[in-house]
Amino acid sequence: MAYTVGQVAKVAGVTVRTLHHYDEIGLLSPSGRTSAGYRRYEDADLQRLQLVRYYRELGFPLEEIAAIIDDPAADPAAHLRRQHELLTVRLKRLQEMVTAVEFAMEASKMNIQLTPEERFEVFGDVDPEEHRAEAERRWGDTDAYRESNRRVAGYTKEDWLRNKAETEDWGRRIVALMASGAPADGAAAMELAEEHRQLISRWFYECSYEIHTGLADMYVADERFTAYYEAIAPGLTAYLNEAIHANAISRA
Repeated sequence: MAYTVGQVAKVAGVTVRTLHHYDEIGLLSPSGRTSAGYRRYEDADLQRLQLVRYYRELGFPLEEIAAIIDDPAADPAAHLRRQHELLTVRLKRLQEMVTAVEFAMEASKMNIQLTPEERFEVFGDVDPEEHRAEAERRWGDTDAYRESNRRVAGYTKEDWLRNKAETEDWGRRIVALMASGAPADGAAAMELAEEHRQLISRWFYECSYEIHTGLADMYVADERFTAYYEAIAPGLTAYLNEAIHANAISRA
């Protein structure tokens, strides 16, 4: 059987842009093309993609995955043992990164120097101190907590109103783009995903592409964050998740 790029993307749980990228770098090229030049994937291509996904989930870089799959003399077991060692070393650091991302979303507005009236003007009926105790218990000794606290402690009401305006403006534009039917892995959506990353970096802490994709995955995994984005527009959580991942891939 032959499959279109869209069919393969749906079955494998990847974006069309990811498959295009794999083709461009020679990691996974389709076995054939139609007379019109469209990619056509065969069963053997899907088997190769399954291997790519397997190693990718374990954290292997794309160039190393290609070496493992294409080199008949390569020892996959040795690669896996080495990757296990690397993952073990990185585990603590990755956990710190996850908690930093959680903190950035849940507790970035701690130590806000505003009067009760000013807080209501900026945040409405949402209490920015609600998660303070939890945040201090979970992340009080992390650099991310200290950096975010340092920044927001000096923000004035005007700073917060500007942050609110920028965030709401970004929200209106990505909702309009999604409503227009533009693909989440298209150029316009990726540009807004990049703007989202830069908003976090500018207002709270430096958000790398690795951290940004981790944040995107948390949006769909944690119902609190899902509720936040679904309140803006139904379907926005998944749309933003895909856009953020596509943006990170395009800039790798």
